[in-house]
Amino acid sequence: MPELRRDPVVGRWVIIDSDHTKGPLDFSKDDNTPTHQSICPFCPGREHQTPHEVDAVRPLKSLPDTPGWLVRTVPNKFPVLISDGSLQKEGIGIYDQMSGIGAHEVLIEGPEHEKNLTELTKEEMLAVINQYQNRFRYLSKDSRFKYVMIFKNFGFSAGATLEHTHSQIIALPMVPKTVLEELKGAEHYHQFRGRCVFCDMISQEYQDKERIIAENTSFLAFCPYAPRYAFETWIIPKGHSADFAQMDTATQVHLAQILQDMLRKIKQVLGNPSYNYYLHTAPVGYDHTACYHWHIEIIPKLTRSVGFEWGTGLHIVPTFPQDAARFLRES
Repeated sequence: MPELRRDPVVGRWVIIDSDHTKGPLDFSKDDNTPTHQSICPFCPGREHQTPHEVDAVRPLKSLPDTPGWLVRTVPNKFPVLISDGSLQKEGIGIYDQMSGIGAHEVLIEGPEHEKNLTELTKEEMLAVINQYQNRFRYLSKDSRFKYVMIFKNFGFSAGATLEHTHSQIIALPMVPKTVLEELKGAEHYHQFRGRCVFCDMISQEYQDKERIIAENTSFLAFCPYAPRYAFETWIIPKGHSADFAQMDTATQVHLAQILQDMLRKIKQVLGNPSYNYYLHTAPVGYDHTACYHWHIEIIPKLTRSVGFEWGTGLHIVPTFPQDAARFLRES
């Protein structure tokens, strides 16, 4: 019999389809083998093909917009929001609108076209995490911005338009609805029980054990009890922390290690699928830090949403999270 499971943070229900369960080999996937190095604007020597860099990790102390970088951040050439101008809000009858002010950056995660995050060295992966946090902190200082989203699209079906390994950062003048739902759910739980729902989730995962994939000193990786997608994976700090900006150097090392480890497991078990991951953290200036807990959600692109899911918001998941965790844990 199928199971209905409820997410304890936002109250979202999902359906686990026990009659048509799928393992790692039962999903069709993209071929994500790199092929277009000859025309890639992110490769070293083609720095002139991107906007001027805004930040970079350059061990060789080379000049901006020249080769020699380890990680390089540039404005997106086709931004969804622009950083020039003031924020203007307007009401039109029952509708609200504001000017499209924000920031949209591309973080190029390494100079080698053929290497993705799973193939970086520990030092290279740490440089990526360090650059994430540097840009997050910088953009959070702009009073026009209320939320900074860090995310990665890997593979064509996940929305990547260039195959050279990269992430994106978008600063928004408002807090997105998905994050607001988490914040409200977490605040309600804290008001009712006096505890962080994410901390309680961590305790529950340790108690149940079956959905845990891996851990290190600072982080736990697990498949959530009520996932929206097959093989959905979360990485969450073990200690309570609402703000990604507060992560210290030692914790950066641990995050680099476990994020790379999870991506390697997903690649090995699922055959290098397309995926998205994104950071959910407290908004800029958020006061209720005892309620919320930052985390990273990794979503392999294995299935497509259909009319029932779009119409109801009720996701149908063909793999039990404990089975997904077991496949990933044993890889």
